Amino acid sequence: MMSAEPAEPRPVSVDGPGALGLDLLLVPPRARSGWRVLPARVAAMCVVELQKLRHDRTELYTRAVQPALWLLIFGETFTRIRAIPTGGIPYLDYLAPGIIAQSAMFIAIFYGIMIIWERDAGVLTKLLVTPTPRAALVTGKAFAAGVKALIQAVVVVVIAAALGVSLTWNPLRLIGVAAVVILGSAFFSCLSMTIAGIVLTRDRLMGVGQAITMPLFFASNALYPVAIMPDWLRAVSTINPLSYQVDALRGLLLGTPSHLPLDFVVLIAAAAIGITAASCLLGRLAR
Repeated sequence: MMSAEPAEPRPVSVDGPGALGLDLLLVPPRARSGWRVLPARVAAMCVVELQKLRHDRTELYTRAVQPALWLLIFGETFTRIRAIPTGGIPYLDYLAPGIIAQSAMFIAIFYGIMIIWERDAGVLTKLLVTPTPRAALVTGKAFAAGVKALIQAVVVVVIAAALGVSLTWNPLRLIGVAAVVILGSAFFSCLSMTIAGIVLTRDRLMGVGQAITMPLFFASNALYPVAIMPDWLRAVSTINPLSYQVDALRGLLLGTPSHLPLDFVVLIAAAAIGITAASCLLGRLAR
């Protein structure tokens, strides 16, 4: 009795105009390597973070209340008083970019609470054992915070426009505004994650976050010009990234004199330093 041997698979030969396309489909994709790995994983982490908004959008709605109150109450009142020199523009116009920066900072500064929750739920440990670099994890979360802040900034811009604030609608300037909001939020979210890596608990992080948010806000040019500050506060303002974010937003949205190249350099450097610091402390948080 003869045993039949399994026939060897014959190579597939395809001729004709569609041969090249089919051959490409039959070739397995090559794994990303080198410089392609980090951006792909940063984007993946950012998408994962943003998908959480699909399940709960309450945070975006509730956080829109505070900037609306600042513009409606504080802005309208001080516009009538005319007590703060603003270079000839209405105070409400002067205030609007500061409130955009403030609302973005308030979203980002408590971002470390989320990473502590992920630590407690065991998610962070699973992320750290993957081949994804820690810098990619932190960067993805930081830029996800920036996109959330950008959504908040759109709400503030709409409110400001409804109140009659003279804002620019130049597409290139609006792209610059988006970049400024994302960079500033990336820094403050990394600052929050760095603090989380130091204090390790949500309660302590809440306390530290509440202790530094208002000093950062009042030690910036969000509410008043740097020129009228006392010398010690002016010195603090020069090392406060929020001041550079507000200066860039005013220059882009209102066309007031600003230092855009310096503002972008400071914001990029601050975001890079924040990502580095948070990445170094991420392992300590997961212990």
